[in-house]
Amino acid sequence: MKIFWVLFRFLTMFLIFFSSTVSLTVQGFTGTYGINYGRIADNIPSPDQVVTLLRAAKIKNVRIYDADHSVLKAFSGTGLELVVGLPNDYVKDMSVNADHAVSWVKENVQSFLPGTNIRGIAVGNEILGGGDTEMWAALLGAVKNIYNATQTLHLTDIQITTAHSQAVFANSYPPSSCIFKDNIVQYMKPLLGFFSQIGSPFCLNAYPFLAYMGDPENIDINYALFQSTQGIDDTKTDLHYDNMLDAQIDAAYAALEDAGFKKMEVIVTETGWASRGDDSEAAATVNNAMTYNYNLRKRLAKRKGTPLRPKMVVKAYIFAIFNEDLKPGPTSERNFGLFKPDGSIAYNIGFHGLKSSSADTLLLSLKDIRAQDWSRPHFLVSVISAVALLVFLR
Repeated sequence: MKIFWVLFRFLTMFLIFFSSTVSLTVQGFTGTYGINYGRIADNIPSPDQVVTLLRAAKIKNVRIYDADHSVLKAFSGTGLELVVGLPNDYVKDMSVNADHAVSWVKENVQSFLPGTNIRGIAVGNEILGGGDTEMWAALLGAVKNIYNATQTLHLTDIQITTAHSQAVFANSYPPSSCIFKDNIVQYMKPLLGFFSQIGSPFCLNAYPFLAYMGDPENIDINYALFQSTQGIDDTKTDLHYDNMLDAQIDAAYAALEDAGFKKMEVIVTETGWASRGDDSEAAATVNNAMTYNYNLRKRLAKRKGTPLRPKMVVKAYIFAIFNEDLKPGPTSERNFGLFKPDGSIAYNIGFHGLKSSSADTLLLSLKDIRAQDWSRPHFLVSVISAVALLVFLR
């Protein structure tokens, strides 16, 4: 009987430790599917309604482009995993003012923890290769200061990244020939060196839609849409590609290897297909957007890698939750949303239970979601802890 109680106590303490460890361990990305929550619009639902929508659609990983407090409050207690953004306008200041970085992290990240599950901070977006070369030089300093701020504040589970467009590459066809542009390398290599030290991935905004639009005469649209096609062969590696997104990801891996960072993971931080465009954007149709996003979901659900990195499971954030009617640029820029302003689906890509529902009637209210899902693990841990205490007090 004594041995039984010893074993019981040991197992109880193990369960407590294991449960606590699981609830506290933070990864940059859970599963393979995420979504970008852009808000350059005047007709989209409130953050509380968006949370309900995301939970009903079973989308857990979310990226925003700032650290808006109304969004952070709405995500509190939901279990959704959030990456917040330091806007580009802040990068130069953060690069030279470490104290400002600490203040920003304290105000926009630490003050919302642990209720809001903030998994990462994206420092700027598509800076390298953009038009502001002064910002190129400031990016690494901003990344370091934001990272150091998280360490100063003991936020050791926050992943620091920055997302790149394909403008950083000199060429990407065939994938094995991809390298970083000469004028980018002097900024990219030190940045990659730091990310390698802190365990951060290379974040890529990859759009087969844009690649196809740039060369429709020579690119098979079926190749861009994950449809049946002859694909391409990379003669240097003897690898075959049956879809463009895999080729774009492997092009990034090739550039990383050329730069000396063969082991760094690539995560797709934006990808999607416009459902409407200008007269010159013939490929921006509802049917093509539905085809791309439906097939992308199926591809990610397979949890497999790419031809060049078969063991590195592809992870991607889709762009975006909603159309953003206030964005500048061509019509396509305002029409990447998977959902309409009322929360109903823009087109069916397999979100069960969301075929025609509005944000006000989606499955469960936010309160119900919190009560039914979020509290259960903590209730279980509390019960186990109480049992353990009773046993040890005997």
